[in-house]
Amino acid sequence: MSPAKQASESEAAPMAAGARLEAMRRRVRLSRLAVWTVIAAGPIALCVAVASTPTTVEAATPAKPTALRTTATAADPGGYAQLFVSAWLRSSTDDATSAQARLAQSLAPDVELPDTAAGAQSKPQLVTAVRSAQRTGGTWSVTVAAQYADGRLRYYAVPVAAGGAGASFAVTGAPGVVAGPGRAEVAKAPYGVSVPEGDLSSAVGEFFAAYLTGAGEVSRYLAPGVTLSPVSPAPYTAVSVQQVSAVEEAAAAEHVPADGTKVRVLVQVEAQDADGRWPLAYELALKARSGRWEVAALESGTVQDGGVR
Repeated sequence: MSPAKQASESEAAPMAAGARLEAMRRRVRLSRLAVWTVIAAGPIALCVAVASTPTTVEAATPAKPTALRTTATAADPGGYAQLFVSAWLRSSTDDATSAQARLAQSLAPDVELPDTAAGAQSKPQLVTAVRSAQRTGGTWSVTVAAQYADGRLRYYAVPVAAGGAGASFAVTGAPGVVAGPGRAEVAKAPYGVSVPEGDLSSAVGEFFAAYLTGAGEVSRYLAPGVTLSPVSPAPYTAVSVQQVSAVEEAAAAEHVPADGTKVRVLVQVEAQDADGRWPLAYELALKARSGRWEVAALESGTVQDGGVR
């Protein structure tokens, strides 16, 4: 090979290497550009979409007001009729200007006052509305009981008209003497198991001593999680258990059953105060725990604030 050709080849080799290196650099720059293009495509596309989409402002649909439905409850005029009968029985035509006569006439202007005999002791001790029956056209018939000192008990039916939603009442006629309400059929009590003296009767006796006389803390006799305030001020000086009946046979067991056993009992107690002895009855739920009975609920006569019911 001639020296000229060798020199030409030696010069061409570096040039080719440089061209390849430049091509590689170009590819790297293009790859980086492609990567940044992809990264930037998201925000750019979002901007383009926002810019290209016409802005539309939609008026918010006004919220429809919730229709409040109220059911008109007819007010019971029992108290109004009771007030009238009480004033009417205590008034007389001989003294139409007395406070009771004026009250009766203001409640029922068209009803005549009774004409009582001189010296008659016919005024009732207690007057109570015992039944209200609604009729058509906003009219009622209210039965009112009048109790007298000599033991007499009379029932009066009073016609009453009621205005809109009980805003007004009017006695529309004279009261009439009627027979009293009949005696309702009473279902047999479920407490058919007689509980002898033992752990359960002792537990309820101690509980009622604390609950009604203040002898000890009521919380000592309650199951965990149960809260019950004693009657305050304590109304009685002594309480004794007369009888305990239960629904479940477990209450009559000789020994306290397994933990978690629940029973329902009816307890007849006799409470004593300065005025005498008073027979009382309570329904209790009890629960066995650690070999003793604990009160889980007082199911009758419960008052949240511990006051006398």
